[in-house]
Amino acid sequence: MATQAHCAYAFECLAASFEHRQPLSLAQVEDLWSQYHDPKAENHVETEDGVADSYDDEEAGDADMTDAEEPTPAPALSHTSSAKPAAISRLLHRSRGGSESSSQSSLPSTRSTASSTPSGSSGTEDTPGTSRSSLFSLGRRRKNTPSQQRYPLFVTWNVVNRSGHKTLRGCIGTFEAQDLEQGLRSYALTSAFEDIRFPPIPPSLLPSLSTHITLLHNFSAPTSDPLDWELGHHGLRISFTHSHRRHGATYLPDVPREQGWSKEETMMSLMRKAGWNDRGSSSSAWRRVWREGRGELVRYEGQAVGLGFEEWRAWREGVGGGR
Repeated sequence: MATQAHCAYAFECLAASFEHRQPLSLAQVEDLWSQYHDPKAENHVETEDGVADSYDDEEAGDADMTDAEEPTPAPALSHTSSAKPAAISRLLHRSRGGSESSSQSSLPSTRSTASSTPSGSSGTEDTPGTSRSSLFSLGRRRKNTPSQQRYPLFVTWNVVNRSGHKTLRGCIGTFEAQDLEQGLRSYALTSAFEDIRFPPIPPSLLPSLSTHITLLHNFSAPTSDPLDWELGHHGLRISFTHSHRRHGATYLPDVPREQGWSKEETMMSLMRKAGWNDRGSSSSAWRRVWREGRGELVRYEGQAVGLGFEEWRAWREGVGGGR
């Protein structure tokens, strides 16, 4: 299942691309996120030799929008400072051997991508406070570093206006299982810059963004029944033949529910998205096209997890990454 730390990593990758720097690695983000949101974890850190050390802060201290609104300029993060705060500088130092190299790997030149949202339009939360010194414990490496995981995944970017209304700004992913770090980094940027339905996201829009990450699992065998799925629970991937071409499209599990669609409305919208032109057709024409076009549907599951810019910025500044 996706986590808010995954969302924070997507923001980290996007901000780093704007600032022409290397982002923190996924492992670093997960570590810092856990420390920032779980103060109890600061005094009990497992070292590489498996011995649990307890120490206090004093010891560690040694170390879819209908009316567009003008976004506020993106605040600069003080990543260029030569005197990096301890929480990040020590974490970067101890990870030079492995995680840094993964964060600097180039993005793949070819990607298998799909958008999972309708082409039309589709908040931020309070952040618990914590002392910056409580994060210095990250100078010691945890033994249970996340292992390599692979998932099909989607990254969604929305613009959020002052009233909290969301407008889709990019959503692209893949059904091919990806290394989690590389996949999140790659599709955070692909969704932001290469969704052909929208212009690339500019730096000025960063403070207005929220992101959602969906890790996909539980894929079904193909079925010819277009209604063999559950609203709000299943994502859909369809294919059918029309006008001598095979068409395909997908919706993530939360799309029909957010749009307030029935199953039939979802299928009609998804078939239109795939390329079916139903102008002048009856409301039941999609069934005939589906049947004659040998339509196939694959169900899958995946819970979207989201994060807004303000919460990401509060975390980044809290761990010593901002002004």
